[in-house]
Amino acid sequence: MSRILFFFSEAFRALRRNGAPTLAAVVTTVVTLVLLGVLIPIFQTAQAKSDEVRGELNVHFALYDDATNAEIAAAKGKIEGLSDVSAVTFVSKQEALQTLKGELKDKTIVEELHTNPLPASLEVKPTDPKYLTQIEKEVMGTTDGGKADPIGPAISNPFSRQQSTDKIEKVTSALKIVLTVLMALLVVASVMLVGNTIRLSIFTRRREVEVMRLVGATRWFIRWPFLIEGVVVGFLGGAVAIIILWIGKTT
Repeated sequence: MSRILFFFSEAFRALRRNGAPTLAAVVTTVVTLVLLGVLIPIFQTAQAKSDEVRGELNVHFALYDDATNAEIAAAKGKIEGLSDVSAVTFVSKQEALQTLKGELKDKTIVEELHTNPLPASLEVKPTDPKYLTQIEKEVMGTTDGGKADPIGPAISNPFSRQQSTDKIEKVTSALKIVLTVLMALLVVASVMLVGNTIRLSIFTRRREVEVMRLVGATRWFIRWPFLIEGVVVGFLGGAVAIIILWIGKTT
């Protein structure tokens, strides 16, 4: 028991003696852990939102206004037969207008329209969002001359939000890379500062270490106070970071 008390007393004495390096190591640890506590939820939220948007990503195929019910039904049946298609839903002109009205902040834009400019469409849900491009190619087709050759005469043109989703994913990926590099640098800086604090403590106590070696002290007897210093610095940094994050969450 007396040996343990000696280790802790030596560790705290060294921390007080090297006040500035100790404070720098604690502050860096606090900043690193607080940033981790803030950025990890941001990562998770951004990834969840990206997955949610991508999971809801469908492709719509606009229909000609003069398309007959038989032509629409035939096109719908052919699209449902594609291997990468999960479901096909008919969206009327009125339903498309109501959806647009729900998405717009300024409702007066829709209310001022004298006619409905939106086409009816077939909403196609893929088995996996990665098949959207393939589905578009299969439905729209191409002739030998490179012109569109739709799967049915009712099909006009495709439209989807894939480009917007791709932009969201690119921004999310770039943000992840930048923040991961930043966090890695902060972690390295924190570890280096804690290590430097211990090395400085060893340097200032080098004569004591030499004397302990001469009188037969074991390596671990000499090392324990320095290891405790590192643990104390990490504990203080972690405790302060937890308090800051808790205050930030509750206020």
